[in-house]
Amino acid sequence: MTAETSQTLDRGLRVLKLLADTDHGLTVTELSTKLGVNRTVVYRLLATLEQHALVRRDLGGRARVGLGVLRLGRQVHPLVREAALPALRSLAEDVGATAHLTLVDGSEALAVAVVEPSWTDYHVAYRTGFRHPLDRGAAGRAILAGRLPDDERGPGFVLTHGELEAGASGAAAPVLGVSGVEGSVGVVMLADSVPHQVGERVVRAAQEAADALR
Repeated sequence: MTAETSQTLDRGLRVLKLLADTDHGLTVTELSTKLGVNRTVVYRLLATLEQHALVRRDLGGRARVGLGVLRLGRQVHPLVREAALPALRSLAEDVGATAHLTLVDGSEALAVAVVEPSWTDYHVAYRTGFRHPLDRGAAGRAILAGRLPDDERGPGFVLTHGELEAGASGAAAPVLGVSGVEGSVGVVMLADSVPHQVGERVVRAAQEAADALR
């Protein structure tokens, strides 16, 4: 038996998805055409979403995603972190290095979960909330690699040395196939380079995290 659904809510969510997929916004007419409903319905949907700051309209009347979406998005991080922690713990213990989950936050990479190994004498300190450019460090570079076609990702992981901290090396792999999540799983260690097999282990951890998030 199919559960009853709200047609109005469904349309409102479709509006948000359509707006999220465009950088220049959409007009009422464009939304009406894409949704297959009349303009009056679209006006009502936009007015309701505007009241909750989920949509804003510019001076030209084009609708765009509103800042209220950011408040909702911030609540996603704890859920993603909790789901990925088992994969991170296993990775940190297996490799003997600090493991982390990093997500895209605007134009930066943001560490949302960090797990340190329990058995090593020393390891790199890496804190939750650490930010860095996407084009620096293994975590950010892996996220960028995840945007490439499958046949252009090479071994599936990225290795770096000294890009964020002198003497530290990193390995990371993109978290792929999870709707609404763009991120990477990686490790950071005090070493001149990261062994290739660690990169392969990071790829498996990223897949484990992706499976937990689906």
